[in-house]
Amino acid sequence: MKNTSQDFKGIIKNAKLEGWVSPVYDESRPVRINLEEAAGNRCVGITGLVQEVEHYKILRNHIMLVSEKRNMNTIMITSALPGEGKTVTAINLAFTFAKEFNHTVLLVDCDFYQQKIHKLLGYESEVGLGDAFKGDRSLKDIIVWPGVEKLTIISGGRTIPNSAELLGSPHMQELVSGMKARYPERFVLFDLPPVLTSADAIAFAPWVDAVLMVVQAGKTPFQDIKRALEVIPQEKFIGFVLNQHTVKRKPYYGI
Repeated sequence: MKNTSQDFKGIIKNAKLEGWVSPVYDESRPVRINLEEAAGNRCVGITGLVQEVEHYKILRNHIMLVSEKRNMNTIMITSALPGEGKTVTAINLAFTFAKEFNHTVLLVDCDFYQQKIHKLLGYESEVGLGDAFKGDRSLKDIIVWPGVEKLTIISGGRTIPNSAELLGSPHMQELVSGMKARYPERFVLFDLPPVLTSADAIAFAPWVDAVLMVVQAGKTPFQDIKRALEVIPQEKFIGFVLNQHTVKRKPYYGI
């Protein structure tokens, strides 16, 4: 994986030469992504060196077109059922947004059952959104910078029972508003539990501008997709990401 690290540094260097402008991350704790572990978990967006990334770029561009029409920048990523690839999709989409010149991106782990984003990227994190909600930490204390320009992440810390009440609370609405306003031209991507296995995504939906649903080809029953669509706000639904049932699991954009 040494070559992967070198290639990634080359990508950043070339981007700077082409006019890449990075925010200052002096208030965010720096962490180091384990590139080998991330690649093993299919987090391919960090390097942009595989064909699969092109599909995420197309998905990003579709989202950006919709966002211009609807003036939106907060997006909830969920699925109908577990195991459909929503968290990996959220991670790869965040990396892809970070490569776009005019926007920054904040990726937020809102799955209080497992807090998985930092684990898939191979770094340790003892604080997360739950700590900010409980008042133990401020928002700036839980945001980390993984060394990728224009990308910050919130993931880690405590898991929380009865999290639907937390996610649907006015205090959570305030936290989301703070994330949305922190930087201009920012997209905020929220990874939520599956719609049909908990009430969390439904409770959180009022605080975001848009909802993106991940389904897996050949696995997710049509009736479950239909049930999931029925319980999320139709005016916020912007489309599906269909994970193909292949070795590379390339996404299909259905926006």
